[in-house]
Amino acid sequence: MNVVFFNVDTQYDFMRDDETHKGALPVPGARDIEGKLEELTKFAAEHRLKVVNTADWHIEDSFEISDKPDYKTTFPPHCMQNTKGALYVPATDPENPYVIDWQESILDEDKVQSHRNLVLLKDEFSVFTGSPHTERVLELIKPTVAVVYGVATNVCVHYAVMGLRQHDIAVRVPIDAIQELPNLPLEYTLLAWRKIGVQLTDTHAILRELG
Repeated sequence: MNVVFFNVDTQYDFMRDDETHKGALPVPGARDIEGKLEELTKFAAEHRLKVVNTADWHIEDSFEISDKPDYKTTFPPHCMQNTKGALYVPATDPENPYVIDWQESILDEDKVQSHRNLVLLKDEFSVFTGSPHTERVLELIKPTVAVVYGVATNVCVHYAVMGLRQHDIAVRVPIDAIQELPNLPLEYTLLAWRKIGVQLTDTHAILRELG
């Protein structure tokens, strides 16, 4: 069993809306899952598990960026390139990552193999369509199981889960380490996951099983 952790978009603009950072698009309740996120990050480091970290990395012309957002397909400016909002919060900040920019055409396959932490910068909800490198990264690291966590459950986490299952990768989601946007029905997302065989679990169970 080749297990990878899949950390989805745990960036300041999504995770914080407090004195540390006024997020541009904060997910309500996201701060409450940071303890679980930190547990997963530390476990991966201690057990030398590879972590694929996804991150929004937008420009002004990005499709989902709008001054008149509908909060379903378009959103206010967030996770703009080279801003604090695009950085990971401390709970998930990847150690010595190989950063793979969606704007770059070259992928260093040796670094994909040698680095424990990979960062896939993306310009769409889905890391599979928002980066030209995701498919090749998966071909190189060959995961059989992906533990997926982060935000937002019913947007970018959903796209990651669906894409991984389409590649016949078993997916486990610790539901205490994800958080949803309130204006999109959560139950539809969880039902869709169950229908394709996603295992809904929790952080303690994941760490117990893999430890």
